[in-house]
Amino acid sequence: MNPTGRILRTPAGLDLELVRSYRAPIDDVWASVTEPERTARWFGPWEGEAAPGAVIKVQMAFEDDTPWGEMTIVACEPPRRLAVSMVDEHGSWHLELLLSEQAGTTELRFVHHLEDEETVPGTGPGWEYYLDRLTAAREGTPMPDFADYYPAMRPYFEEQLRG
Repeated sequence: MNPTGRILRTPAGLDLELVRSYRAPIDDVWASVTEPERTARWFGPWEGEAAPGAVIKVQMAFEDDTPWGEMTIVACEPPRRLAVSMVDEHGSWHLELLLSEQAGTTELRFVHHLEDEETVPGTGPGWEYYLDRLTAAREGTPMPDFADYYPAMRPYFEEQLRG
């Protein structure tokens, strides 16, 4: 597994950005990241009425103890942009999924707007893992093993911070 995430310095702080591309229409990729039965395959299911400003319950089905948490939908602009936020014992999470399609290929840009750069060496490998799970779910290939991501990718993300 080779890490792909980049740390981008922005006026608001730091963003962790990861990109994946799929030979699929944008609507199909959008469904993979928004429909509960499809998110359950790679991240976890969710419950509730999805709309900007709404709070949904999301299960992180591939974490220890498979916890449920509340996530606020900040913006939902099908099929191009989904922004969500969540607060848990690990801090505040501000996430965006940005999709674009060109010539039958859909690019998904995942952006984690960071509040604390100290979390990057741990969260970077985690998001690589989850996005590779998305790819595996879409392609019907074996799911990755988190042990291949962490701690092996930690030095890469530490270097990204120094970069």
